[in-house]
Amino acid sequence: MATISPVTIRRARRGDVGVIVGMLADDPLGAARERIEDPLPPCYFQAFDVLEHAFHIQLVVAEDDTGAVVGCLQLCILPGLSSQGALRALIEDVRVASPWRGRGIGEQLVQWAVSEARARDCRLIELFTHRSRVDAQRFYARLGFRPSHVGMTLRF
Repeated sequence: MATISPVTIRRARRGDVGVIVGMLADDPLGAARERIEDPLPPCYFQAFDVLEHAFHIQLVVAEDDTGAVVGCLQLCILPGLSSQGALRALIEDVRVASPWRGRGIGEQLVQWAVSEARARDCRLIELFTHRSRVDAQRFYARLGFRPSHVGMTLRF
């Protein structure tokens, strides 16, 4: 890995939505799901407004020392009855901008999420990655995550 580039992790702002969507679309899977248009479709801003007010969800970005957004992640804190009523954290949509990959930014984002989940008394952290994302699976394994479930999806 190249030298680690320290970043600041902060809550996403409405003005970050375009950059975040760009990162989400920056691979074959994301390109098939996202709509990169100018102007950006209102559905993204509507979703952001919901996320911004959801107390159990944090959409965060990683900012470099110039203030540029270079990564993002969504952390959901989920209550449940399972595991004796334990809270669980769900990490989603971890992305690093293409030119910044390999600099430790994804690791800083995930470590932030792990620390946040611990601080909120979560008993486990889950994440999902598409089976075709072999590099991502190796990355998460290196950070201590282990395969444990079979994920299934039903899209509408």
